Amino acid sequence: MPRKKKPAADKALELNLEDDAEQPEAEVVTEVKSATPTTDASIFDLQTDSGHIDDMFSNWFLDYASYVILERAVPHANDGLKPVQRRILHSMRELEDGRYNKVANLIGNTMKYHPHGDASIGDALVQIGQKNLLIDMQGNWGNTLTGDSAAAARYIEARLSKFALEVVFNPKTTRWLASYDGRNKEPETLPMKFPLLLAQGAEGIAVGLACKILPHNFNELLEGSIALLRKQTPEIRPDFPSGGIADDSDYNNGQRGGRVKVRARIETRKKNCLAVTELPFGKTTTSLIDSILSANDKGKIKIARVEDNTADKVEILIFLPAGADPETTEQALYAFTDCEVSVSTNICVIENEKPHFFTAADLLYLATEKTRELLKLELEIQLAELQEKWHFSSLEKIFIEKRIYRRIEEEKTWEAVIATVETGLKPYRKKLRRAITRDDILRLLEIKIKRISKFDTLRADEIIKGLEEEIAQTEKNLKYLTKYAIKWFKELQKKYGKGRERRTDLTTFDKVVAQDVVIANETLYVDRKEGFAGTGMKKDEAVCKCSALSDVIAINQEGKLTVSKVSDKAFFGKNILHIDLFNRAEANALTYCMVYRDGRTGPILAKHFTIGGVTRDKEYDLTKGKPGSRVFYLSTYPTESGPPDAVKVNLKPAPRLRKTEEEVRFKDVAVRGRSSGGNIVTKHSVRNVVRLPKAAH
Repeated sequence: MPRKKKPAADKALELNLEDDAEQPEAEVVTEVKSATPTTDASIFDLQTDSGHIDDMFSNWFLDYASYVILERAVPHANDGLKPVQRRILHSMRELEDGRYNKVANLIGNTMKYHPHGDASIGDALVQIGQKNLLIDMQGNWGNTLTGDSAAAARYIEARLSKFALEVVFNPKTTRWLASYDGRNKEPETLPMKFPLLLAQGAEGIAVGLACKILPHNFNELLEGSIALLRKQTPEIRPDFPSGGIADDSDYNNGQRGGRVKVRARIETRKKNCLAVTELPFGKTTTSLIDSILSANDKGKIKIARVEDNTADKVEILIFLPAGADPETTEQALYAFTDCEVSVSTNICVIENEKPHFFTAADLLYLATEKTRELLKLELEIQLAELQEKWHFSSLEKIFIEKRIYRRIEEEKTWEAVIATVETGLKPYRKKLRRAITRDDILRLLEIKIKRISKFDTLRADEIIKGLEEEIAQTEKNLKYLTKYAIKWFKELQKKYGKGRERRTDLTTFDKVVAQDVVIANETLYVDRKEGFAGTGMKKDEAVCKCSALSDVIAINQEGKLTVSKVSDKAFFGKNILHIDLFNRAEANALTYCMVYRDGRTGPILAKHFTIGGVTRDKEYDLTKGKPGSRVFYLSTYPTESGPPDAVKVNLKPAPRLRKTEEEVRFKDVAVRGRSSGGNIVTKHSVRNVVRLPKAAH
């Protein structure tokens, strides 16, 4: 094992001891005594502890990381809540009386359970309220569309919704823990009987771990739970509260690496006006408008002005300049602004005190099974309570009808009274469902004479019969638990599903290619001789229209090929023969014909090739790379159209040279990649190369 580096604290300690050692012995003793008034052994302990400071930091960091993961940032699989959210809901249930409470009071009461300050509690409470599911709000709770924050906690009020009271709380099925100071009890997890985590979504960042769960539709989740209970496989897909249009083809059931593309809903109002009526998930009108204005400033889109008329619904009006095409501008908005965003998903939850990664289907299954278990537990508790009521009601009827209470009048001791009642009840034990206990007898002896005198046998029989019917129904629900759970989910949907229809339209859409929709509002210029090209060289030769996102391809006389992003002015090599815009998606749409000399004295070669993929700002040799190579002819033609060129190579006169020219028909030269050498045309010197008319091809 490699030796650990000594921490800085050790070095500082060693320097201090060395400095002390250089002083007189008496002074050393005085200083040590004043600093450590115990014994010399304390100095040894200090050295030993400082030697393990790296281990201490390691342990502390792991403890801190575990605490953040388990207690702060990641929700629990059982109830879909983070600790602060759970404590807020528990505190609100504690104060629940049907009326609204000031949020400031709710925050103060929650601080009994959450020791991290009022700001974190207030922010979490507002976020829960803005989900519009568990909390009824009153006052200004902010606007998720515009990004406006909520009013101060002393001005807004809240109470638990009817939905929350029905599905979130049940003290009989809750496991309780001591709060951080030991003065109160708080739930370990709340008995959530609904897939809350998938309905609301969640996001959190811990130490080395992150959680991102997208929201889903309320009704679709309930239908999915019903399908699971029926042994079917549901398909659940994200649904965002801001609406919009989504492409979830890469959602991958919420697994890590899955993502959803979300678009704003844009409609054409007039010939020169577009309106954004729904936002993509996670964006506000403010952030969306900022991205539109930024794209306009960079020349990627062209707009006249933007108006924000958002109130309870989104309405952002985008006015276009005269002559602008609304359809092209809409596609440009998707390409260059936040009108289209990609949302990643990472379903990470706490289960069995550890973080786990699940799919959305797994999370729905866990929530459904948890609901089924809680419903079973509630039925078992209800059954036990009903049986207890039936037992005591029957016991009370026997105690009064058979006048057993009169037998205790002559008894002188308490134990004798209890024994007399027990003896009196013994003949009727077979009518009961369980044995008679001492506690039962004590409860009977607590019955007042007034109640005994007014006892109604018929009324008692009706109560016992009603209890028997309830017991039978509860036992039936337990026997057919799955049907009971399905009925539970259906009732939830019937009560609370209205108004929670899907808001996001799901479809598939292709990625918008930026080069296809960016406005070509610049002109590319070139100085061929000096080898410069760019949009700022307005006195030189104009090549074509371009945009700020365009790539430029240039080939010079030495056969060097370079692709660079368009700029004001860039160097591509002297004597540029070919310059144009380069589209990576259509790199093989053009075919090149070239005649060049290999080196200063080498042969003449003809090359027929396509460019293929290239790296920006990297220089490529279209020749064999020998010094002195020179391109005599270079042309392009669309690969699909053809036919390729034919050229005449005129040779320089030389002794014994009978042939003064060579013809090259590129249709006879195989098309290869840019790194190919080509075919030898001649080994003689060349005067020039001229293109033959098409009629001669």
